[in-house]
Formats: sequence, C-alpha cells, structure tokens
Amino acid sequence: MHRFWAALTALCAFLVYYTFIRKDVDLQIPLNKTYDYIIVGAGSAGCVLANRLSEDPRFSVLLVEAGGSEEDNFVIRVPFGAPDLLNTDVDWAFKTVPQKNACLAMKDKRCAWPRGRVLGGSSSINNMNYVRGSRFDYDQWAKEGCDGWSYRDVLPYFIKSEDNQIPHLQSSAYHGKGGLLTVSDGTATPLNDVYRRAMEELGFPVVDCNGKTQTGYCPTQETVKDGEKWSTAKAFLRPVMHRPNLHVLTKSFVTKILIDDRKASGISLIKDIMKHNISARKEVILSAGSINSPQILMLSGIGPKDHLTNLGIPLVSDLPVGENLQDHIMTVLFFNDNSTSGGSTAPSLSTILKYLAYRSGTLSQPHGEASVFLTDDENTSASTQFTFYSVSVHPSFADKLVKSLNIDSKNKEGIQRRFENSFNKGIGTFFAENVLLKPKSRGTIRLQSNDPFASPLIDPNYLDHPDDIKTLVKGLDLYMKVANTTAFRSVGASPMDPYEEYLPPCNSLPYPSDEYWICRIKHYTYTVYHPTSTCRMGAPDDPTAVVDPLLRVKGIENLRVVDASVMRNVPSGNTNAPTIMVAEKAADIITGSDSVKHIRKITDTL
Repeated sequence: MHRFWAALTALCAFLVYYTFIRKDVDLQIPLNKTYDYIIVGAGSAGCVLANRLSEDPRFSVLLVEAGGSEEDNFVIRVPFGAPDLLNTDVDWAFKTVPQKNACLAMKDKRCAWPRGRVLGGSSSINNMNYVRGSRFDYDQWAKEGCDGWSYRDVLPYFIKSEDNQIPHLQSSAYHGKGGLLTVSDGTATPLNDVYRRAMEELGFPVVDCNGKTQTGYCPTQETVKDGEKWSTAKAFLRPVMHRPNLHVLTKSFVTKILIDDRKASGISLIKDIMKHNISARKEVILSAGSINSPQILMLSGIGPKDHLTNLGIPLVSDLPVGENLQDHIMTVLFFNDNSTSGGSTAPSLSTILKYLAYRSGTLSQPHGEASVFLTDDENTSASTQFTFYSVSVHPSFADKLVKSLNIDSKNKEGIQRRFENSFNKGIGTFFAENVLLKPKSRGTIRLQSNDPFASPLIDPNYLDHPDDIKTLVKGLDLYMKVANTTAFRSVGASPMDPYEEYLPPCNSLPYPSDEYWICRIKHYTYTVYHPTSTCRMGAPDDPTAVVDPLLRVKGIENLRVVDASVMRNVPSGNTNAPTIMVAEKAADIITGSDSVKHIRKITDTL
C-alpha cells in the first residue's frame, strides 16, 4: 500500500509540474555578436563539442539548435518511450524521395527518416544501443587516407566518454569508468536467456561486441542511467550549462554559413522571425548531422557545381557534398512468445506509476536486449546485425506503426488484425531486426530549392546494388534456423511467420522461398536511422572527400564538419557511439590537445 501511495503522489507531482509550473524552456541568453567557436547543431556530436571546447574559459562558445529543450518533453526521458517520439515536434520527420527498389509498401514509396530536432539530437529519440563498430571499420578508414582514424587511434576516445556500469566489463581495458556517458546493462526480461541459448545452439559465442572482437552474440549495452535515457544533452551539455563562456541558443534555424574570401566568418540564423548574423573569431563547426550539415553547406555555396548552379546558388567551392550517403536498413520479423515476457506497447497504469515513482519496471529500459554480429571472414567487419527486442505488440500499436514508418494506410486494417489475432489468444510477441551493415548502394542528399526551409531531397537509393538484397536474404535464412532452435521452441516461437502476417503482395508467393523474401525486403524496408558519410572524410587529394582527416572543409578556412556525415563509411553497428567518438577526437584536434594520452598507454597494447 505504501508503494501505491508513493506512486500516486509521484503522478500528481508530475502532472502539477508539467501542467502548471514548467514552462517552455527557450534558453534565454544575451546573444553576443561574436564568439570564438560557433557550433551548429546540438545533437550527438554538438553537445560533446560544446562541453569540451568550453572547458577553457578563455574561449566563448555558441551552440545553436533548431529544436527546443529536451526538458520540455517528458517522454524523452523514458527509455521504452522512444517510438512515441517519432512524428512529434522533436523529430524532423523527413521522408525519402520515392524509391525504385525499396519502400514499395510505403505511402508514395517513400520511407520515413526520423532525425532528432531537440537538444541531444537523435540521441534524444534513439533506442540507446551502445555499439562502437568493428576495429576493421576504422582500420579501413585509415587505409583509405584518413590518417589518425585507425582503431588504435579512436579507441581511447570511446573509452574517454564512457562510464560503464556493467560489473563484468568494468575491469576490461576496452571500457571506461568515470566518463560522462553512462553505459548500462540492457537485460530486461527472461527472453534474453532464450536469445543467448538459441545463438549458442548455432555455435555463436557470447562476446563483448565493444571489446576485442565484435562477432558473436552480444548482450546489449545501452545509454541508460537510473532508468532514464542518457542522451548527449543529459550527459555532456546539462552539466556545463552554467559556464559563462557557453551560450546555448534553441529554436534557432541556421540558413547559411557566412563566407568571406573563402574563409568562414560566421552564420546567419532565424530566431523568433528575426534574422541574426553572428561572427566567429576562430571557427564555425557544423554538427547538424548527415542530412542537415550537407544541406547547410550547399545553401552556403559549397557543394556540387552543377546542382548549385541549377538552383541559382552562387558557387563558393565545388565539392561532393551530399554524395556517398549510406544507411543501415532492416527487415523485421515478429515471433510468438508463450512466456509473455516482453514489455507491452500498451503499458498498464501500475507500470506507468512504477516508473514515475521509482524509475523502474518495463518503461525504464528500451528492451533491445541483444545483438548478433555476423561475418563470413573473421578478418573483416560484420555484414549483418540481428537485434532482438522483447516487446509485446498490442493491437493499438498498429496505428503508430503505420504512421511512424509511413506505411500505406490501406494496410493498417490488415496489420491491426494480425496483432489482434495474437493478442486475443493471450500470446505475447517479440521481434527481431535483420540489419544490413555494409550496404554497397550509395545515395545522395540534394536541395529541393534555394529555400533553406524546404526539406532536402533524401535519396538513399536503397537496394540499388544486388549484393545488398543477397546479404539480407542470407540473414533471413539464418533467422529461420534460429527459430528452429530448442531455445526458441521453448517459448513457442515459430520458425514460420508467427501469425498470418499481412504483407501484400508478398503473401501470394511461396513461403519461405527466396522469391518471397526478396518481395518482402523490397516492400517492407525500414531505416535503422543510421545515415552517414554525406560530408565524407578523406585524404586532401581524394576527389570523393569533403573534409580532410582534421575535419576541415577542403578549400575553406575556419570551417569544419563534426558529426556522422564525415564518416568514411558507415560503421558496423549503431552510430551514436561512433558519432560521440568523432566529436571527442575533434575537440582534441581543434584545441591541439591530447586528452587521452593516459588512456593510450593502455590501449596501444590491445
């Protein structure tokens, strides 16, 4: 009874605070005309840079964010609530251009592309999976001309950020303790043991995928602290908001970079329907992400000559901005679960109260409990990632699913019926993602017009290369073997589709043939929200590169890009941790520091 009243009190306090007390946090600051550093974008990279560059009180730093404060949306705190943030005011809610080989069941053949528009950026709306990628990813970057970005070079920066709270990993030389980014154990339900036993039956070892080797079954490491999502806003920005040399400007839309005689001198932005030009004494740093960073560069005259000329934008520098777009895509499989262990997408009142009072229970974790990384060659990075989500889908989730993924609304009734069939039988569910980690297809970001408020044209060009479909089909074939294991059968998980899935027009094809899987892959293709490489890093003489290994925009002084867009190629795993690493390393590059010298003494031997 005591716990009930404590929970009820917490609920009342929450309602009073967010209804009557808390106001929209538009961080009011006396905006200066000039700063030493201007950072555009307060996302996974921008918040890290703001923290590190403002450590020296001699330098003034302005961090500009198009969205508002993460404190204004309580759901951002809730790890299980990530799907509820899509298509809200904290999401740019982009859509791709119509696709030829993918997204065929989506409205107008356009896939949804969520991106964070809030302090913390996409780290405020993501699923919190902490994966660094493979050592072979970064060694390949270095081989292709990105000096200083080998695995040996970047590992210390991963460790610097981390405060690992997983007991058996705290003594590992591959992990950090005492950093600003909390990494905790993702175990949420008994299904975690089912996944592990299934993969061990098939010969996959249990590994720390952020340690010596990535390949195998990896229990999730997640950026959650004390039951709350630990975004870069929480981890890096909030603790230093009091610094007098750091100003954070929200709800401010940057329209272009000011460039004088091939030197970045500041930015132009719109705030409260007013235009402001702000100067930078030292550097302008773009950290707006793989979509918005190339958009801003092109609006500023930096990009492909023909494209900018056609839009009437004066050319400043002819660079392959917006080229080389890469993204992870996935096919999702649902499974029955007779144990009903998964967290429900329709949580009960008691579940909500438990979270509000104690930050515990179902809502306190995202429930992505494990990943499996697969490769045909132990000397190369993984090509496929399986991720298991212990989530039981309520019929009411159909509407959210259709809207968030931009699925054609004519399919909603059938999708809801398939969820109802399972729900009415009292059977739980879990789902698994089959993720393509090393896509060979390449896409582009282009401007729709010279209007900075017009959404960019996003063309991931999914499945353009035939090998991408082959890799996805290969992953699905292995999923069928996983479903046949003793472990999966112990909870009633079927090797076939768990219910009569509503997947037109693929239902008419023989199941589970390659023809069926190819149809399903082409129609029901979803982004894993990992776009990269649109301002690609490379050697100074590399014609495919936009920035050099010091992240300087080629041919333009005092301008850098620091975010996932500079990645040479997309890493083999989730991209939040690598983006934070890029920002940590960039801060040292910019300030001429070596903040990881003490860590390198250990990691150089690994």
